[in-house]
Amino acid sequence: MSELVDPTTTPAWEQLTELAAALEPDLRGWFAEDADRADRFSFTAADLFVDLSKNLVDDEILAALVALGEQVGLEARRDAMYAGERINVTENRSVLHTALRRPKGDSLVVDGVDVVAQVHEVLEKIYAFAHRVRSGEWKGVTGQPIRTVVNIGIGGSDLGPVMVYEALKPYVQPGLECRFVSNIDPTDVFEKTRGLDPATTLFIVASKTFTTLETLTNARMARDWMLAALREAGAIDDSDAQATDAIAHHFVAVSTALDKVAAFGIDPENAFGFWDWVGGRYSVDSAVGTSLAVALGPDNFADFLAGFHAIDTHFAEAPLERNVPALMGLLNVWYVNFLKASSHAVLPYAQYLHRFAAYLQQLTMESNGKGVRLDGSEVVTETGEIFWGEPGTNGQHAFYQLIHQGTQLIPADFIAVATPAHPITDGDADVHELFLSNFFAQTKALAFGKTADEVRAEGTREEIVPARVFTGNRPTTSIMAPALTPSVVGQLIALYEHITFTEGTVWGINSFDQWGVELGKQLALQIAPAVAGDAEALAAQDASTRALVGYYLAHRDRG
Repeated sequence: MSELVDPTTTPAWEQLTELAAALEPDLRGWFAEDADRADRFSFTAADLFVDLSKNLVDDEILAALVALGEQVGLEARRDAMYAGERINVTENRSVLHTALRRPKGDSLVVDGVDVVAQVHEVLEKIYAFAHRVRSGEWKGVTGQPIRTVVNIGIGGSDLGPVMVYEALKPYVQPGLECRFVSNIDPTDVFEKTRGLDPATTLFIVASKTFTTLETLTNARMARDWMLAALREAGAIDDSDAQATDAIAHHFVAVSTALDKVAAFGIDPENAFGFWDWVGGRYSVDSAVGTSLAVALGPDNFADFLAGFHAIDTHFAEAPLERNVPALMGLLNVWYVNFLKASSHAVLPYAQYLHRFAAYLQQLTMESNGKGVRLDGSEVVTETGEIFWGEPGTNGQHAFYQLIHQGTQLIPADFIAVATPAHPITDGDADVHELFLSNFFAQTKALAFGKTADEVRAEGTREEIVPARVFTGNRPTTSIMAPALTPSVVGQLIALYEHITFTEGTVWGINSFDQWGVELGKQLALQIAPAVAGDAEALAAQDASTRALVGYYLAHRDRG
């Protein structure tokens, strides 16, 4: 692994600091003076067409960003990740999510083990299981086929599967439905099991260690719901034997803790494993995606993996000056560290991607929300940014005002597809064309704005001219694809994985641990007795926590 470099000591950082100080953004002028700007700043990666031309950069800035990537050792660290070196230093682990999508027949030996061969052994087991459920061969305890799959997980074991399921709904087998439970709030289990027939419901419990508090609590509540409903329907009696049989028919696991899986009542043969070199937020293409393999089918899941691999190959092989994930990651560094942007909007003009921004929140902010570097020293720059967004024209009628005319710089990624899943017309009008007209118009408006003279030319009263001026020079990246296929969804995920990696490499942080989520979980276990009424535990808390718990205890209505 390459030596850790302080980015602020590099010649490129010094040059970028000078370029930022001298920057006078003028996208109108830049486009007017440079007929080739759009072509020169547009790139392809697999099926993705990416237009960077409306960003606040010129050739000199882009070249300096590429030089920064070179000077911090981006390519060497990327190669170390792909090779299985233990770049996750705080957990002493390899980072090999890219191995999850390498094609069968490839080989990558790490610590004496061919990890690609292992991946495909698990995939074949998942695909065989998916075929059994999809064909009706796998039956519930009453002999009926499965109609609903409920995935129980949290974090990466939920955000990835639910996002992809929503994105690829047109590919879901008719007659099958997936639901997703994550929140420990009992309302989540209640609502996700509401209206279901337990005899045709299959639960997938996703927890690598099978100890995750939220997931196991929800799994036990789901188990209780299923057994009670089956007993009420007369499908099983009150015996332990019939309960055990029902659990075996209606629960499978994504876990490597086979002893705990068995203790829960799940047949270890129906557990699908993955490895410690797969981080939760990088795991949707592992066994964590079992619900997707069932819903979409093995062929579509294989296409999904192939999309990831296409971007992995691009990131591994394309020179930095044409490497789309690297360029987008370096642009984010430009905005965060030199232009002081603190957030980043992701705006998909594709309704099926309505959970994509939420998925990216974990990927990016859990990865790069760090205050110490790989060697344990404090960071020397700002790190991370707040990712957020909503789909399509919904956002236009909500927060676009802030992006267009607010005082904050908010870089935004716009995502669209050329061919919709449902080409519907409104009379003679193609509604998708109307939809994409908004996509094209928004990036144009953000880039070029509207001058006071243009506002006056429309007959606007002088006193309200300032309110109707758009300054422009609001940076956007446009990402387009032919259609929202399984492959394209995989490509989009991999694109942002490698963007995140690029930023983390520049900042010198470990993008693959998440110690920040631990403290609150530990304290919750300590506070739980106080919430349950233990006076001694309550007295040990700080004054604010005591008051809040006291309010809860005084107002909890237990019926």
